[in-house]
Amino acid sequence: MAEKEKDELEKMNEALSMSEQFVEKYQKPLLWGLLIVVVVIGAILGVRHFYLLPREDKAQAAMYQAVMAFENDSIDLAINGNEKFDGLLAIVDQYGSTAAGNLANAYLGLAYYEKGEYENAQKYLSKFSADESVLAPAVMAAIGNCLVDMEKYDESVKYFEKAAKASDNAVFSPVYLKKAAAVYEKLGNKEAAVKLYQEIKDKYPTSNDARGIERYIERAQSK
Repeated sequence: MAEKEKDELEKMNEALSMSEQFVEKYQKPLLWGLLIVVVVIGAILGVRHFYLLPREDKAQAAMYQAVMAFENDSIDLAINGNEKFDGLLAIVDQYGSTAAGNLANAYLGLAYYEKGEYENAQKYLSKFSADESVLAPAVMAAIGNCLVDMEKYDESVKYFEKAAKASDNAVFSPVYLKKAAAVYEKLGNKEAAVKLYQEIKDKYPTSNDARGIERYIERAQSK
């Protein structure tokens, strides 16, 4: 028994010795590795504090004037700005990595849509990125509208259906479903149109778009 304990002690000593040798041998690389991690973390925090946050503030300040111009139907002014403030184009270019710059893509896309420049509208709307249930689906539907106006019906219907699914509420989903159904009618796909009209009736019976939905179903079925 004593011999066994002696062997175990020797093994433990060997293991400790090997660990010490490892640390001694690789002490410098280990310290360098730790230092690099600390420097990287510090750099990330520094970039956020001294670069990203000030840029976000500047982008939001610039956005205020551009959005005001957009809402006042001064579309060209909203896009290009003037000597007093940057327009949406400049905001997207300078602050595209910020949250405000991301939102500027959506506004810029809508501004181009108002001008009838549907390709530009689709381009900037597609650059907008968000994961929530109101604005993101609205932008998807806006892309669908662009594609309809460019007569790309097969592509457009996918965006309306995605928007309806992403919204998943009785206010917006029926609107997007009805748009998709209308496009399916345009494409001559009455089965798909009827299915979506029926979904509005069954899933969102109290919505505004459910009123008179039977007429839409009958019309699609009769084609």
